Amino acid sequence: QIAFMTLTLFPIRLFFAAFMMLLAWPFAFIASMGSDEQELEKPLSWWRKIVDVLLKAIMRMMWLAGGFHWINVKGRRALPAEAAILTVAPHSSYFDAIPVTMTFASVVMKAESKDIPVWGTLIKYIRPIFVSRSDQDSRRKTVEEIKRRAQSDGKWPQIMIFPEGTCTNRSCLITFKPGAFIPGVPVQPVVLRYPNKLDTITWTWQGPRAFEILWLTLCQFHNSVEIEFLPVYIPSEEERKNPVLYANNVRRVMAEALGVSVTDYTFEDCQLALAEGQLRLPSDTCLLEFAKLVRSLGLKPETLEDDLDKYAASAMKMKKEKVDLKEFSAYLEFPVSQTLESMFALFDENEDGVIDIREFVIALSVVCKPSKTLETIQLAFQLYQSESGTITEEDLAHILKTAMGVSQIDVTHLFRAVDEEEKGKITYDDFYTFAELHPHFAEDYLYADQMGAESSLETSSLSAPNGICTDFSPDSAGDRRKPLQKKLN
Repeated sequence: QIAFMTLTLFPIRLFFAAFMMLLAWPFAFIASMGSDEQELEKPLSWWRKIVDVLLKAIMRMMWLAGGFHWINVKGRRALPAEAAILTVAPHSSYFDAIPVTMTFASVVMKAESKDIPVWGTLIKYIRPIFVSRSDQDSRRKTVEEIKRRAQSDGKWPQIMIFPEGTCTNRSCLITFKPGAFIPGVPVQPVVLRYPNKLDTITWTWQGPRAFEILWLTLCQFHNSVEIEFLPVYIPSEEERKNPVLYANNVRRVMAEALGVSVTDYTFEDCQLALAEGQLRLPSDTCLLEFAKLVRSLGLKPETLEDDLDKYAASAMKMKKEKVDLKEFSAYLEFPVSQTLESMFALFDENEDGVIDIREFVIALSVVCKPSKTLETIQLAFQLYQSESGTITEEDLAHILKTAMGVSQIDVTHLFRAVDEEEKGKITYDDFYTFAELHPHFAEDYLYADQMGAESSLETSSLSAPNGICTDFSPDSAGDRRKPLQKKLN
């Protein structure tokens, strides 16, 4: 069927969809010229209403060309005065743009999107909230703009937000980002379903790439999509004061409507688990649990690097000194709590009530810089090296066990490869030179040995339980009664 459709229907659909997008461009371009924020806060002029109708019709024809012959809409879309924000989940594909083109609600998008030829003009027409990765203050500005528009009493178009922040495969809902819930205004949850016999829609970090998804979907004779507008969710006073609670409660309502589970993992956890550094995390790593505890403790992503520098400087002064829970609390400048006790337990390898603070710093470095393996190892060398600037094989084992969040690892093969002169000790310069010559040293000297020993150290490149990342399946994530896995026990 794919071969036949590729030669017949696929090129026709692709051409027609591209033609519809090009046809929409001049209307969006003209309508966007000279418009400003004040104009958007006024009722639509007659000609803008006509442009809206034309663009929606053209976009509908584009989706029709893609095989979405009818779009099943359930429930009633709330008016902007009733719900200024539409929260949409699950986010699983670029085909999730369908409800955007149906409603022309504003969306939160990367600033780079406006520079995409043709598509960028269509994006600018709906007045999105742009997020700039190069602007360190972008997160705060985005939240402030969402809040300003949401509290305009319906003067601005509704804002459509995908609170998961990344694509998943719809098997569960990951943690919602709080941006949509900080304004404390009512939101309307919107759930998406693609009830197709063969799933060619899902586009996650693993699996088919973007063009392959487009190709397979256009080769399907018919593609189904359901959009359900749930009742408007009005937050309580407690939820208004606590955006995280508000987000979790809305997520629960949406999960029940979808009939799926929820998991407390986040977009940042996906980045950590699938980072492209030399040390890809194994499936049984405890660093995902550690990352959750870091967030729960109140360490903020935007200040994490500064926190890391502070904790590393303190750890270097402490050298090999071990600390108990009370001293760990003073070191972090956080009061003793259940979260702090759980974090302490991850590093209490012998369950003797003391931990090596250097292991905490290394784990925090991995969470802070998941793709920068050599920066973490350089920091670890500074923490473990002797006065001569060298470490032993035992030290390297401690470093890599912590950096990978596992209980056991055999580093003998790797250490001997780095220690060419067989001195029994290596410097960071030795390791760096070796890593430059062998960029895949983890696969060649660590993972291969562990696989041969039938270890559970599976790299994240292997098949995962779902499309988010390894070990993120709802079943395992939902079992809160399971005790914390210790890193070195």
